[in-house]
Amino acid sequence: MWLRRAFYQWLLPAALILPLWLLIGWIAFSASGWALLWVIVIAIPSVLVGQVLLTLLARARGTVRHTRTLSWWDVAGFGLWHLLTIAVGFFSPAAFWPLLTAAIVVFIGLVWLMLWQLFREAKPGAVLQRATDGARYIPPPAPSQTPREPHEVIVVTEKRSTGDA
Repeated sequence: MWLRRAFYQWLLPAALILPLWLLIGWIAFSASGWALLWVIVIAIPSVLVGQVLLTLLARARGTVRHTRTLSWWDVAGFGLWHLLTIAVGFFSPAAFWPLLTAAIVVFIGLVWLMLWQLFREAKPGAVLQRATDGARYIPPPAPSQTPREPHEVIVVTEKRSTGDA
C-alpha cells in the first residue's frame, strides 16, 4: 500500500523532475548540440505534457481520488516509463534510440491503460465497494425480482358517533 501511495505522491513532482533530468543528463554526459536542440524542443515539452496528462487521467478515477493510491497496473506502467525516461537521459550513443523507442511505446501503452481503467470504473453499475479488510470489490448484481401479485389492501374507516358517551 505504501508503494502505491508513494507513486501517487510522485506523479506531480515527476512532471517537473523528469524533464529537468533530461536537461541535466545532456549537460552531465556531454551530449551533442543536436541533442540539446532535441531536448529543449521535443523531449522536455513532451515529457512534461505527457506526465501531466497521465497524472490527470489517473487522478480522474474515483478509486484513486478516494484512496489516494494508484493501482498496481499504474505503478508498473509509471515505473517502467519513468525508468526508460531516466535511461534516455544518460544519452548513451549505443542505447539512445532503442531506449527512446521503448519509452514512446510504453507511454502510448500507459495512455491506453489509463483510459481503459477510467472507462471501466465509469461504467454504470461498476461501483466498487470496500470490504472490512480494505479490499475493493464489485458487488454481485441484485437478484432479478419477478413481478408479484398486488396485495389486497383493506382500509378501515372509523365512524364517529355524535351521541353522548
